[in-house]
Amino acid sequence: MRGQLSAEMLILITVVLAVVAIAASQLLTGAQETGEQIKEQSSALANRTGAAMKAGPGEFCVTADDCREGLRCENSKCIE
Repeated sequence: MRGQLSAEMLILITVVLAVVAIAASQLLTGAQETGEQIKEQSSALANRTGAAMKAGPGEFCVTADDCREGLRCENSKCIE
């Protein structure tokens, strides 16, 4: 009877460990996917912010990189 109880306990421990391993694997996969989504959204936000901070027509600039797309920097002002 005692040996039977030990075998049942080993089976129970094995099942519990398997469930924990599966749960941990799913949590890690979810965390990686979430991290990738956050990285993509951060990049998109940085791109939008950078574009919004560019100078418009008639605004101050040092180089053409300071002006919005389609504008150039001439005499320290963005022009078309």
